[in-house]
Amino acid sequence: MSKKVIVIGAGFAGLSAASFLARDGYDVTILEKNSLAGGRARKFEAQGFTFDMGPSWYWMPDVFEKYFSEFGKQVSDYYNLVRLDPAYCIFFGENDVMNIPAKREKLYELFEHYEPGSSRNLDKFLREAEYKYQVGINEFVYKPGRSVLEFADMRVLKSLFRLQMFSSMSAHVRKLFKHPKLIELLEFPVLFLGATPENTPAMYSLMNHADLVLGTWYPMGGMHKIIEGMVSLAKELGVKIQLNQEVKHIFVPNGSAKKVVTDTGEFDADIIVAGGDYHHIEQNLLEPRARMYDERYWDKRVMAPSSLLFYLGINKKLNNLLHHNLFFDEDFKQHAIDIYEQPAYPEKPLFYACCTSKTDPSCAPEDSENLFLLVPLAPDLEDTEATREHYYELIMNRLETLTGQSIRDAVVYKRSYAHKDFEQDYHAYKGNAYGLANTLRQTAILKPRMKSSKVNNLYFTGQLTTPGPGVPPSLISGQVVAGEIKKEFSL
Repeated sequence: MSKKVIVIGAGFAGLSAASFLARDGYDVTILEKNSLAGGRARKFEAQGFTFDMGPSWYWMPDVFEKYFSEFGKQVSDYYNLVRLDPAYCIFFGENDVMNIPAKREKLYELFEHYEPGSSRNLDKFLREAEYKYQVGINEFVYKPGRSVLEFADMRVLKSLFRLQMFSSMSAHVRKLFKHPKLIELLEFPVLFLGATPENTPAMYSLMNHADLVLGTWYPMGGMHKIIEGMVSLAKELGVKIQLNQEVKHIFVPNGSAKKVVTDTGEFDADIIVAGGDYHHIEQNLLEPRARMYDERYWDKRVMAPSSLLFYLGINKKLNNLLHHNLFFDEDFKQHAIDIYEQPAYPEKPLFYACCTSKTDPSCAPEDSENLFLLVPLAPDLEDTEATREHYYELIMNRLETLTGQSIRDAVVYKRSYAHKDFEQDYHAYKGNAYGLANTLRQTAILKPRMKSSKVNNLYFTGQLTTPGPGVPPSLISGQVVAGEIKKEFSL
């Protein structure tokens, strides 16, 4: 007889777990709090503009291909993927812009332009990064992090030193490169992992392989096309998805969860997969006796950043912007300190601008642009409308100056989104945007457990457990938790 699985949350991890379990014969229902599947990767439309609400960078295309291939499908069955070239640009100041090329030989030329002789070191750096990527993606991230014995394999143990787990990203980059702009280019991918480059293991140069070698891609129609593909696949496999179903309580008599209570009804369960916010589910949906962790534990966790976002509809075409644009015209190091070491609103923030209509005209009306602005911030900051407006004016001043055009007078749609919205829409702990930080002390078996030790049929998946934050890790997290369930609750 098929076992009933309730998955809480229709984000990447929840959809992934549901699809793997349904493929293997489980009776799976997803309960989603919001009116649209996708979690942080939802979309919305307003006045003819379409906005992806969260993730906007499509990196690690191999992970998506591998995911769909597990079901005999291809990415191209669900969306059209294009590689961006230039991948993105970095604004260091007025008339000081670095375009990052997709072709490797052009990348070497770029490095030589800034630092003669550096292409040899770039080749060495990228070869090491590729090794870390292959080991990290193929060995580490598919481990559930439930026992140190998972890492007792000699291949993995031998890799630990070559992976540079015990040296910093900052030191690794500075051994090979001297030019500050090249250093910032190489350090930027770790900015959202949860620590400054000085405190991030050099293993994470694997992100540079994802960035500079595997490339930056875009699914035409927006990042939500990935979710639409995953939903289509899940339904084809028999997964039932119920929207507008916020879970209020998990009923746990005698050490096993028996049912999930929502604001509209009750759902019986043999197994529960929690794909929503781990802290919220543990602290608010379970009785104290069924919790593994207390508030003190959670308060000591290092969270990845939150973000202040602006979704803008512009009624004209914009000049001097690419699809992805990074504004590093202020002190990179100080902003990282304001996020990770001395949490505060930064006086001079770095920011990111995404203009998907540069690649995909369907995202905006004719002769218009959709513009997505993001300022990374520390979690758990006071979030007020006055603060949002202050930062809107601040970054718009710089955006207009650095791109040499007026923009504010062409804004016909504006929406902001920050800590309070992450908490309201996702119950995100401390208003975080990216989950649990990938620090060395919060890696693998040191993350919150994937399986509850108090409730024998309750599992967790997503950005606050193994393997960590980001879209590809969330896809993998769903697959890993499904594998653990199949081991312990075979049909």
